[in-house]
Amino acid sequence: MNSYFAKTTRWRIAETAIADSFFEMALDGRLGNEGIVLWLGRDQDGRAEVTHLVKLRGPLIYKCPNQIRIDPALFNEVADVAIERKVRLLGQIHSHGSAHGLDLSFSDRSYGVKAPYYLSLVAPNYARSVVPVSACGVHVFRPTRRYLFWPGPPAYVRLTPSEVSRSLQIVLGPSLPFITVGGQL
Repeated sequence: MNSYFAKTTRWRIAETAIADSFFEMALDGRLGNEGIVLWLGRDQDGRAEVTHLVKLRGPLIYKCPNQIRIDPALFNEVADVAIERKVRLLGQIHSHGSAHGLDLSFSDRSYGVKAPYYLSLVAPNYARSVVPVSACGVHVFRPTRRYLFWPGPPAYVRLTPSEVSRSLQIVLGPSLPFITVGGQL
């Protein structure tokens, strides 16, 4: 039996999904706020494929210049959508302003999704222009991390450029479905 969070070492993402995610995040970026798109998909044998994009709306998400807060009830709605489509939450891409860099922020690390092998990309400059994935910060939540061969606590690890090129496969393909989750209460 496979674990729900089976070890993932490769992610396949359509080039159109990257561009569409940037377009969505730029809506908030033009207002000087961080933006976010969640990625749903399937995984098997260490490989995951993004199949759906999720945009979050309504009063259960708060976006500002240096933080995004997502109410747990909104994540419950995302889970319902994922279950309905027989996919799961694989990762996300969110934007930072130019002053905040490509590393995960304190709030990203403290309050963000902490699921094994969850992929988290950070787009620069509030995603106001599409850049290659290699110009983003690419992070994976590892169930354990190692420091000089000593096991450590679970944590996000930023991938090196060579790890990014081995781990992310950006492919040509059709546009992926965009699902809107949330709305008015």
